[in-house]
Amino acid sequence: MSVLPLVFTSGWASGINAYAVVLLLGLFGRTGVSDDVPQALQRPEVMIVAGVLFLCEAVADKIPYVDSAWDTAHTVVRPLAGAWIGALLAGQSGSLPEVAAGLLGGSTALASHGVKAGTRMAVNTSPEAFSNFVLSTAEDLGVAGIVSFAMFHPEAAAIIAAVLLAAGLVVLWFLVSRIRRFLRRRAQRREERRMASRVPGPPG
Repeated sequence: MSVLPLVFTSGWASGINAYAVVLLLGLFGRTGVSDDVPQALQRPEVMIVAGVLFLCEAVADKIPYVDSAWDTAHTVVRPLAGAWIGALLAGQSGSLPEVAAGLLGGSTALASHGVKAGTRMAVNTSPEAFSNFVLSTAEDLGVAGIVSFAMFHPEAAAIIAAVLLAAGLVVLWFLVSRIRRFLRRRAQRREERRMASRVPGPPG
């Protein structure tokens, strides 16, 4: 069976939380849940590092503006992780060239990372009361659920990941447009107040 759906799904998930993907795949491999997990992801040192970094991300990702700084620092890390995981999965199965799998995993991770980082930046600057904690928790649960589901139903998981990626792009566009309208209105009100303050009052 082609490993393409799993590469796509792991790429999408890596763009959101690469450390969780590495840790989950390693656990699935070591516990015998799946035989498709490469040995490189099951190495104890890899899983320990992924676990520690996952805990760091779990904290940083729930703090406003700290999450955006963390996302900026991971603009390279997440796509590279998606490419690395994709290449490993392809090498394990032999059904897809490793270079092609790496490009697919990396580009998908870059796209989902862009949605995640852009949405977080929009949420942090939004005048509305969004909760970073709720959003971050939903992302973590979503990654865990989709990657786990992909172990047993890779094609269905890939479809869900594609739908979530498309929906994320729509939500990001909506948030950005709403914030731009808010900023324009605020700038207009400031200009109106400035102009009103320059109007001389009636003579005494």
